[in-house]
Amino acid sequence: MEFVELTKLSRTIYELSTPNPLGEYSRELYDYYKRIFEEYITSKVLPALNGKKDQDLLQEIVRRWSILKTMTYWLCRFFHYLDRYFIARRKLPSLQQTSHNTFYNLVYAETFGPVKDAVKAMINREREGEQIDQALVKSILAINAENGVGSLKQHKQNLEEAILEDTAAFYSQKASYWMQKKSYNEYMLAVNQCLTHEKNTVSPYLQAKNQKKLLEVVEQELLNAHANELERKKQVDEFPLADHKQTRSEAVLPSAQLSVYRRIWVIIVHCIIVFFTGLHMLDFAYCCSSLVAGFYVVSCLSLSVLMLDAN
Repeated sequence: MEFVELTKLSRTIYELSTPNPLGEYSRELYDYYKRIFEEYITSKVLPALNGKKDQDLLQEIVRRWSILKTMTYWLCRFFHYLDRYFIARRKLPSLQQTSHNTFYNLVYAETFGPVKDAVKAMINREREGEQIDQALVKSILAINAENGVGSLKQHKQNLEEAILEDTAAFYSQKASYWMQKKSYNEYMLAVNQCLTHEKNTVSPYLQAKNQKKLLEVVEQELLNAHANELERKKQVDEFPLADHKQTRSEAVLPSAQLSVYRRIWVIIVHCIIVFFTGLHMLDFAYCCSSLVAGFYVVSCLSLSVLMLDAN
């Protein structure tokens, strides 16, 4: 529209609204305002989005959203009289909210699935170390934050909630792999790096209310969900030979005890033979000295057995 036509439009809207701000003309003007955006979206925006996917789809949505916001800015000034009286009294969505909801219901809600998948894929690639278009991700999430207020689908589809759910799945898979491949110290270093990345890089994409939730999700999947396994892994890393030494001791100890027992039985048998030999020879002094020496040796060996049991 040229300036003269815009001026005529503004004056016509004013003249129709002034006599009766709450009358039928005001309602018709309000519906006409909404229809302007519906026609623009169906004739221009949807055909432009058709066939696009991934990053191309995100870029086109950002471009079309920018155009719609410019249209809203100017048309709100032509229809502002509706905001002052008719909309306020009837408690209807404001002019700006009406245009945003129209975009949300006709464009954003219908492309939410592909948009969600594209954004999650970009964030996960960034988590793996790849450079992405951060400004594009921020723009899409800004649209998500601005859109849907008062619309029918706002509670069913929220991009930030989808990102939190995907974050949980991403780090759950990472944790399972790292628990098998990394030592305790290596695992904790990786956890610290992930938390730093999420705080400095991914968290700024989200609204303040979800930034803390993001870090809580990461901690839950990497730390809390594997607390018992991490404690065992920590003990193994701190005492790597403990289990080996214990197994070796358990194997050696019975063998040492068996050797001592054999010696005791040999000495007892020897003492008995010496005792009966002395009796046969009627040499009681020899018998007594042999028994005393035998009992002394047996006592020493028995003490050795007790020491082995104590160890």
